[in-house]
Amino acid sequence: MRHFLTLKDFTKEEILEIIDLGLEIKKDLRAGKYKKELNMQTLAMIFEKSSTRTRVSFETGMFQLGGHALFLSNRDIHLGRGEPVKDTARVISSMCNMVMIRTYEHSMIEEFAKYSKVPVINGLTDSYHPVQLLADYMTMVEYGVEQNAVVAYVGDGNNMTNSWLILAAKLGFELRIATPKGYEVDKNVLDDALNIAKDSGAVIRVMNDPKEAVSGATIVTTDTWASMGQEDEKEQRIKDFQGFMVDKEMISLASTNVKFLHCLPAYRGQEVSEDVLESYADIVFSEAENRLHAQKGLMVWLNKQRS
Repeated sequence: MRHFLTLKDFTKEEILEIIDLGLEIKKDLRAGKYKKELNMQTLAMIFEKSSTRTRVSFETGMFQLGGHALFLSNRDIHLGRGEPVKDTARVISSMCNMVMIRTYEHSMIEEFAKYSKVPVINGLTDSYHPVQLLADYMTMVEYGVEQNAVVAYVGDGNNMTNSWLILAAKLGFELRIATPKGYEVDKNVLDDALNIAKDSGAVIRVMNDPKEAVSGATIVTTDTWASMGQEDEKEQRIKDFQGFMVDKEMISLASTNVKFLHCLPAYRGQEVSEDVLESYADIVFSEAENRLHAQKGLMVWLNKQRS
């Protein structure tokens, strides 16, 4: 049995296998073929952080695969209201076939997985967002920009940055991260990525100049400046992130065939300008849709590991 808590736990070959499986399932769906590979199985979805894309993609994905998804918020279960995480894990995993958790502390999902009898999927923590990176790389493959990719991430050193670091290190492409001073990437995650990169040949650079990061890049990506739980920091962050908006002037420094990615929701006029987002809307919203297909591939892959 395998859990999907961070990409660090997976080899390059396994990551690409999951993405290929997701692409195959997407192709079948387009042809009107529904393979009920998770027939009569149940996915428990625990949400301590709300999300449009995470809920819709996992719930729809389980339905299309022949299974059923249960939406469980803090108001629905005892987790966080007196019952230890390990007890909740034991109970839910005795009744469901798989668990997806979207929460704050990464240690919470690690403890849950430790006591779970079934695969646990990280739908997002404050440290990592690995399912989003599956969708991002799937989108790169579909648009034919995964080969010799130079990815520039502009913005906060957050869970998305951490996840890009691990993906780049595992798959061996070039990643440049530009953050404002004081918002740099987690040093421990960076050190992990640099160690992994020694084997894959990945080139990883961190800096504070977004224009330097974007120059000649084939992929430019960003994320909201204030994530859920950081609302009280929003005004200060808007000031601190001046000069980090991906606008037409900045993206003009990238490769002529550059693609723009955003995990959404996007705050136009902050991390990205309206004209840039709309100019690349086809790939951004394909990327959002690919959450469905990548996660279906992941769930089918995890289920096969138990066979």
